[in-house]
Amino acid sequence: MSFGPPPAGFGPATPPPSDPAGSTPFPSNPPAATAPPSVPPAPAPPVWTAPSSVEEDLYEAKSREDWAAYFGILADSRLYFEIRRDGADAEPGRTIPVFGHDPRVAGGRIWAVYTEGMLPVPDPHRVLSWQSLGWFARVWEPSDPPMIVVNPGSPCEAFLPSAPPHSAAWAQYEAQGPLNRARVRTLRFGGPLKGQVAQGLACGALLVVRYGFPWNAMAYHGNGYRGERETLQEWWGVTSREEWQEQQTALLDPDGANPVWEFALGLRRTIARDFGGHVDTAYWRDAVARVLRARSGGETVITPDGVTTTPGAPEAETEARIKGVQHLVGRITRYEARFRADGILEGNRFVSSVDAWNFGRASGMARWGLGSRYCSLKEAESAVVQAGRAAARSYKSWQDFAAGYILGRCLHFDDEEFGEWYTDVVDLHGILMSDPESPWLTVPFK
Repeated sequence: MSFGPPPAGFGPATPPPSDPAGSTPFPSNPPAATAPPSVPPAPAPPVWTAPSSVEEDLYEAKSREDWAAYFGILADSRLYFEIRRDGADAEPGRTIPVFGHDPRVAGGRIWAVYTEGMLPVPDPHRVLSWQSLGWFARVWEPSDPPMIVVNPGSPCEAFLPSAPPHSAAWAQYEAQGPLNRARVRTLRFGGPLKGQVAQGLACGALLVVRYGFPWNAMAYHGNGYRGERETLQEWWGVTSREEWQEQQTALLDPDGANPVWEFALGLRRTIARDFGGHVDTAYWRDAVARVLRARSGGETVITPDGVTTTPGAPEAETEARIKGVQHLVGRITRYEARFRADGILEGNRFVSSVDAWNFGRASGMARWGLGSRYCSLKEAESAVVQAGRAAARSYKSWQDFAAGYILGRCLHFDDEEFGEWYTDVVDLHGILMSDPESPWLTVPFK
């Protein structure tokens, strides 16, 4: 494994005193000196505010010396560590950690690991990976540092001996479920809770809550540098900054949604506005046929060169197009009926637009680009804000936005099978509409 400089920039600048060479692998503060009777007692130190529930739980377990609970929390958390970027680029299948230094450890060498609330702002030259707790024991080599330090310098830090047989004390602990399971995570500080950035991040909540990442982590590391790059390549074909920019721009384009989907939904919006709300499905289908046949004869448009008429379409082509859009109308109404049964739509409400499908993914794309180092934090934040503004122009509430996003996802992937592409997002919708920490309940939509 490779050696590197101490991982500066994580956690508090000055670590508390501790004694890793004591009878347990955990630091213990030295006993306080007894003040003379004539000297008033020193004020109690301020209570530490943990950046997320993970660090809070670690701190509480450490405070009561409940190391079984401490290990259990670690086992249920992603543990991030710095890796060499040049090594990750040259050999994607190989992990080369960057080890740190801590004078409190004999020899000074440590393997620093961090939980989700203690991560640094993404830097072009420093990248991270993550693993589960047991992985560190399985890959240990005699040349590795003798100590793993969890969140070094913070009140919830701990020293774990990395070599067997000592590592057996913590390596036996297992997560209570998949680390990528759906759950709402929130950064109490270090991530926005209100304002435009928070609203833009909340647009991508279905994407990040699905994997249990903090929804408001603008300084996003996600699945680590290598994992984020692999995801972008597999799902989007993005392998460079230029390709990321193209995708980000396309997703933020207000006219970038599927034109056929938007034509059908836009026609229904017009009918609803003209006739006072409810739109009969048969009338909607008939309107599709009337509008498309009227357009088939050519359209008169104004161009810089004057008024021109576009050529008409052959009758067979027009009828095929009508049939396709009418089939789409049927798909949309059947999905909406299921949405009402599953609590996504209320009463007779309908989906106004599927723009949310793009805007939600635009919020995710900004963070994925940052995690992959295809963009800067400033660029990612700007894109997130644009996604939030675009969503606010198209929808009235998080409920409306969610329905539009889910319909777009279903039209794209599900094909009325109501399989995992549907059930997974329905479960996520339920979490985001009920969890007290959900941004859809804490962040105003507009």
